[in-house]
Amino acid sequence: MYLRSTRRRNKDGSVVRYLQLAHNEWDAATKRSKVQVIYNFGRDDATNRQALVRLAASVIKELGPEQILDVTADGLEFVDSRPFGGVWVLDALWRQLGIDKTFRRMCVNGGLDSSAERVLFALVANRALTGWADPPGEVARWVNEDVFVDGLPGITEEACRKVTDWLCEISGSLQEEVSRELAHHLDREADLLFFESPSSGPEPFQRVSGLDSDAYEPLRDAAATGRPAFGPPPGPDADGRTMVGLAVTRGGIPLRVWRWPGRTPDEVMIGRAKEDMKGWTLSRVIWTADRACPADGDRHLPRQDEDHHIVGAKLRSGSAEADAALSRQGRYHRVAANLRVKEVHIAADERFVICCDALTARRDAETRAGLLEELTGLIDGTDRLPSAERTALHQQISSDPHMSRYLRMTPGGLLRIDAKAVRAEENLDGKYLVRTTDPELPVEDIALGYMRLLTFERGWRDLLTGVSRLCDRGEPSVRRHLPLTWLSLLLVPVAEFRTGLSWARLRRELDRIKLGTFAARTCTLRQRTEMTEKQHDLLAALLLTPPPRIIEMTPAGC
Repeated sequence: MYLRSTRRRNKDGSVVRYLQLAHNEWDAATKRSKVQVIYNFGRDDATNRQALVRLAASVIKELGPEQILDVTADGLEFVDSRPFGGVWVLDALWRQLGIDKTFRRMCVNGGLDSSAERVLFALVANRALTGWADPPGEVARWVNEDVFVDGLPGITEEACRKVTDWLCEISGSLQEEVSRELAHHLDREADLLFFESPSSGPEPFQRVSGLDSDAYEPLRDAAATGRPAFGPPPGPDADGRTMVGLAVTRGGIPLRVWRWPGRTPDEVMIGRAKEDMKGWTLSRVIWTADRACPADGDRHLPRQDEDHHIVGAKLRSGSAEADAALSRQGRYHRVAANLRVKEVHIAADERFVICCDALTARRDAETRAGLLEELTGLIDGTDRLPSAERTALHQQISSDPHMSRYLRMTPGGLLRIDAKAVRAEENLDGKYLVRTTDPELPVEDIALGYMRLLTFERGWRDLLTGVSRLCDRGEPSVRRHLPLTWLSLLLVPVAEFRTGLSWARLRRELDRIKLGTFAARTCTLRQRTEMTEKQHDLLAALLLTPPPRIIEMTPAGC
């Protein structure tokens, strides 16, 4: 028994389709089978389709699970499942921003196969989704076994190496072309430039203290006001390292990346950056340094007759400016969910802003509680020790700058927690001082720009840590991996800016969209899981339409 379809052509040329329930009977006289129509459903229209659905449902009720699978899916077998949403969104943004066309055009001019664009995207997606700089062999395994990249059924380690090497050669021209495309698609120009230059080297980086990518999601939302950015080396001790310069839009999108040997003078780095971006619409450049770099040390910073600067430092630094800022009265006002600011007037040629971050304050308090607990354990019961032993212990604890600030010795030589120092530290939790020579920059932009610098530097450092470890394992130099790191950090801020979510949270939700692979007797197909309302909302915020349910169907034997 089967469903039979017949067609009839009308005089006007239109074709009408009719559906019938039929079965074949053997006619012994004619020695051939004859079609016997059991039921005529009539025209193939919506009404009769519903009748077919009801009939199918009633038949399925009488079948067991294995029989249902055999009948409805032609012997379909569920053979594989992979995360799908994260790769698909990155690929959609990659195409939306025109990076695919830019690279394919350059591939043709460079003599590479057109498939090199898909290999490059796989390398970039791996870095964005794993948060790590995997060697080419691991990227190939990731593509072949763990995810689905549209248009890239398989990949080899050699293909990854070839594209990485060629990308290094054309990095400058690629950045110029991609930046031009981004200016067109995102309708943004670099009118304010911060200069960011973290270093990379053989030693793994330490994360920036007090930062968490999820925690700063509301701050990112408030900071997305639009001017581009540049920032600082983490400190003067950069021997044997590579200095990396970044031009970042105020929305957090890195437009250019540079590389210099360690200890390259600031004026050389910023001069090269300004020269390379001479054609950009730049109203001014602001040099931004983090709190690891002292503003008034031996490090050169541009003055007002040159380019302005922003420098941040912890208020507990004990500098004259920090003490003066703390003594000024005034009200804080909120500029983000976690951030309050107050401008204080200390000097005529610089502006000072005290920032108070609730999340950092909580973390400072937790860190101090742990130190005090450890310190209490060290000095508990020491009153019974000989004076010489207490003195030796005091000297030992004093060698730890974090713990020593909370320790005091009484006139009688006893070790005690310094309650006054604890109260003073509590007053400084989450606070830091930002100073700038720019007379026009709004207070909100000063504070949020500096916070954005720290947040972006954390992501950049995390990726470069992986690059450094690749070099330790005999992989090519850092120079070959910088373009991939740049491209991965180019797509992520676009997604964060549009959704208002951190990439970590966005990635977790998108990776809940899975891609299942099913094998039948006649074909193999890949189908995504049903999407939740939250996932639909995320794609809408990203300006993307949901992926089709059936992603790929391949006939058996192909």
